[in-house]
Amino acid sequence: MSSHGHKIFLRLLMTALLLPVLWLTHVAHAEGIFDKLGNVGRQLGIGANDGNPFLPPEKAFIFTAEVKDDHTVTARWDIADGYYLYRNKFNFEILNPATIQAGTPSFPQGKQKKDDTFGLMEVYFHEVNVELPLQRNSNSAATNLTLKAVYQGCAEAGFCYPPQTQEITLSLPEVAAAATTQTPASNTSNFVSEQDRYARSLAEKSLALNMLMFFGLGLLLCFTPCVFPMIPILSSIIAGQGSGITTRRAFLLSLTYVLAMAATYTAAGVAAGTLGANLQAVFQNPWILGSFAMLFVVLSLSMFGFYELQIPSSWQGKLTSMSNRQQGGSYFGVGIMGVLSALIVGPCVAAPLAGALIYIGQSGDALLGGAALFALSLGMGAPLLVFGTSAGKLLPKAGAWMNAIKAVFGVMLLSVAIWMIERIIPAAVALLLWGALFIVCAVYLGALERLQPEASGWHKLWKGVGLIFFVYGGVLLVGATSGGKDIFQPLQGLSMGTAQSSPAKNHLQFQRIKGLTGLEQALQQARVAGKPVMLDFYADWCISCKEMEKSTFSNTAVQAILADTVLLQADVTLNDAEDQALLKRFGLFGPPSILFFDTQGNELRPYRLVGFLEPAKFEQQIRGAFKK
Repeated sequence: MSSHGHKIFLRLLMTALLLPVLWLTHVAHAEGIFDKLGNVGRQLGIGANDGNPFLPPEKAFIFTAEVKDDHTVTARWDIADGYYLYRNKFNFEILNPATIQAGTPSFPQGKQKKDDTFGLMEVYFHEVNVELPLQRNSNSAATNLTLKAVYQGCAEAGFCYPPQTQEITLSLPEVAAAATTQTPASNTSNFVSEQDRYARSLAEKSLALNMLMFFGLGLLLCFTPCVFPMIPILSSIIAGQGSGITTRRAFLLSLTYVLAMAATYTAAGVAAGTLGANLQAVFQNPWILGSFAMLFVVLSLSMFGFYELQIPSSWQGKLTSMSNRQQGGSYFGVGIMGVLSALIVGPCVAAPLAGALIYIGQSGDALLGGAALFALSLGMGAPLLVFGTSAGKLLPKAGAWMNAIKAVFGVMLLSVAIWMIERIIPAAVALLLWGALFIVCAVYLGALERLQPEASGWHKLWKGVGLIFFVYGGVLLVGATSGGKDIFQPLQGLSMGTAQSSPAKNHLQFQRIKGLTGLEQALQQARVAGKPVMLDFYADWCISCKEMEKSTFSNTAVQAILADTVLLQADVTLNDAEDQALLKRFGLFGPPSILFFDTQGNELRPYRLVGFLEPAKFEQQIRGAFKK
């Protein structure tokens, strides 16, 4: 054998000898070599002193309990690694004294697990704290109580324990308030919230059915106030192409925009479901919204062709170039607009989106949850494809008509800019901007120009429309100076000023709370008063929240049914640490969300509401939660 052959042989021999060493090193680093060998031995029935590799139940699930206050006991389980407890296997009973009964326990959000014994179950890993309200009836003095807790769990290795029972004696303090409260009977037996139904669908139905269902839900969401503004954005991009646009290019630009929007929406959703935080809320910062609105203003001015009138000549070339790129001169620019639109324009949480996020958070299956979010995003983008492609087909190719069409889309972009910043500016300033936009549009439509005798019917029509815009713009300006807040009811401030003697309540009066501490204090006060609680999560940048205020919370039937309810509102506009902690406490991803609590401060979890709901359905939701 040649020396070269010897060298090759020695290298192969050394590699063969090193491979087992490297493998053992890797195993030892990941799990511990002796643990690995011990596991193999236990599977073969060797090396275990008692023949049972599993922990005894009292060590696998360490149970403790403590008194939280005069009406609440907190039960806690420390769960060993590799073990879990079933949510629906808990049971509590007060053995003595007979004058105290256990209320409906309040459980934290668990994880979805496909169990070999019971199928798809909600379980707890590592630890779980359960709040148990107490009904003390006539017993208001300090006393001892004996709590009996029943629970059941399993080891992930495949062994399930029988139900376990523990008893513990606790010292209960004297009731702080004279009034005692009744714990309502469990009224959540069969009701399942809309977002939880979507989460269950992802766990139980096939991939094809889920994709089809979420695509259809996306189609419905496209016409909500949080998503609808994407239509003028995309249409303006297409119109900005000018006379060189073709149907094929309009379709490809629209597809680029939609795919970029869908990919971003999916990525943000998966991150929110995994991390428990709504990343889109971060982009509702006033500086970000203001910058994005300014970009729309720049784009609209480029469509009007007024850069030389508004911008110094030294900046004109750069801004024109940037504007043209963003309008769609490149697919990259259109994609950037799609990404920004997904993050900034449509941050509201709806029930289908919340369902997908809940599934991701509970199961950890980001693949299926992300697929559902992508189908939802494509459904939201399908009408955008239709609008964008049809714009490329219907837009005139040359002549004065093209300039008129571009001016229309320029006005639409200005409208979107005002729509965005009205979340962060005073209502009066927003009305002033809307009024100014209507008046300027009226001037462009010839409202102040004299009609010539030979004017055509079209000229007369546009002048008439211009006069309507001019008058309405003036009304908006008057409303802004008289305390008006609503673009559709700008003179409401005047009517309220002339009827101050009539203190009619035209909307719900909420008590603002901040963070977990504020919520606990408010719930304690409601518990002492024996009243149920409704908690509304609100943000200035949440369009659906304002829609709820205008149409649902102002409804007289809704106000009447909530007359004896404590109304709390958590303003999470700032999205600071306290806001995020409060949202995380309930596993929420952002507003709009509404939670209901019974008279003992326990959340009625199945009746949780995410997204907008019209007055009649919202009234049914309240009746179901509070059994009215």
